[in-house]
Amino acid sequence: MARKQHTRNSSGPAGPSQRQLRAGELIRHALVDILREEDIHDEALAGVSVTVTEVRLSPDLRHATCFVEPLGAGVEAAPTTGHESEIIKALNAHAKFLRGRLGPKLDMKFTPDLKFRHDESFDAASHMDRLFNDPRVRADLERRDEEGEDL
Repeated sequence: MARKQHTRNSSGPAGPSQRQLRAGELIRHALVDILREEDIHDEALAGVSVTVTEVRLSPDLRHATCFVEPLGAGVEAAPTTGHESEIIKALNAHAKFLRGRLGPKLDMKFTPDLKFRHDESFDAASHMDRLFNDPRVRADLERRDEEGEDL
């Protein structure tokens, strides 16, 4: 009789494991400290504050995708507006330096390779706010509230 092989993802793709989430938060906090304390000599990063919003790790914890948002990005008057791609490119250029600074701060077997990406969730949230504040959508929502319909 053949034994059925047990698979963890028999019902479809699962989210990150607790281990990945915990390690991602450790790396996020350490990166925030490094970016705040270290002086990275790059024109694109001069005077720019960067928020690390999330770090996603591969299942083997060797590759980290760091989602960042330059402070003030998306605000018309902010100096970082329109320069997000340059800032991300500069962070990726200094990823090995940041990885070297990250190693001693982590209690992990391996220090993951870092890849920086712009966090698009702020733009998506802003877009949703604009949609909900649209007079046509607001009128539709108020009409549904008056009629007692569930959304």
